[in-house]
Amino acid sequence: MPDDLNQQQPAQQNSPPGQGNAAAAPPVSRELKQSGLNLWINRFGVYVVAILFILVGIILFGGSFFNSKNFLNILDAVTLLGMAAVGVAFVTYSGHFADLSIPTTMALSGYIAIELIPLGMFMSIFTGLLVGVGVGLVNAFAVGKLRANPIIWTLAMAYVTKGVVRWVWLNKQIYPDIKAGIGNEHLADAFINLYRIRIFGSISITVIILIALVIAAQFLLKRTKFGQQLKVTGSSYDVARLSGIKASRVVGTAFLISSLTAALTGIFITSLGKVGAYYNGEGYDFNAVTAVVIGGMTLNGGRGDIIGVLGGVFVIGLMRNIMTLMGIDTFSQTVVQGIVFITVVYINARSLRKLGRDDA
Repeated sequence: MPDDLNQQQPAQQNSPPGQGNAAAAPPVSRELKQSGLNLWINRFGVYVVAILFILVGIILFGGSFFNSKNFLNILDAVTLLGMAAVGVAFVTYSGHFADLSIPTTMALSGYIAIELIPLGMFMSIFTGLLVGVGVGLVNAFAVGKLRANPIIWTLAMAYVTKGVVRWVWLNKQIYPDIKAGIGNEHLADAFINLYRIRIFGSISITVIILIALVIAAQFLLKRTKFGQQLKVTGSSYDVARLSGIKASRVVGTAFLISSLTAALTGIFITSLGKVGAYYNGEGYDFNAVTAVVIGGMTLNGGRGDIIGVLGGVFVIGLMRNIMTLMGIDTFSQTVVQGIVFITVVYINARSLRKLGRDDA
């Protein structure tokens, strides 16, 4: 008994006057409940938002909204954005906000792909993807190795790339059928139909590619050593470096992935529009970051996943579809999307602070 009393004494001394251990329990319980709720909102709230948009669409438009054809149209409309967003997600997760060079990377990859159509579809697509690798390596060196500001650098890279495109091609558009030349009409048709390939007669090839990218990216982010190192780097670059992680290489890889997915997206955009143009890809930087943030990733890095980003892409698609059915013009849709972006950033920061993460 004396030993038992001695073991209990410190706990009684640490308790506030007039309160026992039982009295201290309720605040801890409330804190855990609050943290659990905010954690759930941060991880899965995007899908609740998607369901709410679906309900709104059903209420406003009924059967014209809630049918397989309309949902396939929504998927077709957001798959290209989804591809770009998957790559940007790695940059955001690394704690470097966004890659603003992706629109011009898309345009350049499309130009190169069309120019090389006479050499065959493989060389056309492969070389177009190499453009992404090249831009990604430059960004990787500048931001990862030299620690350049990611926003300033990638914005400058965007201007340089756009200038190169407009200078080399004299500010003109190019077309697959013209570049393919006489006797290669089948190659031009193959490139133009690349975006239009359908699986089972209804599912776009881009949907399949997006699903494959999401699965691969989610695995890479959450189940590999690289993903673990990227999380630590995104949470604190200095901590990652001091713990032995080659942070510059990790960050560089994130930018390389972003540029590669941008190049892939650019090839499909060029196929969709049947034209190589310097404006291909414009707006994809902001839209991709919006999808990433809506999907639960924080701009400070180290938090979120690709499944959430996919949800963010789908929410943007639903939002645009509803506004289009309502007759809202494109400019007004952009304004609404900007308001949603600001709101989501505020909600994410607030919920993370309630989890005790003051750096959010």
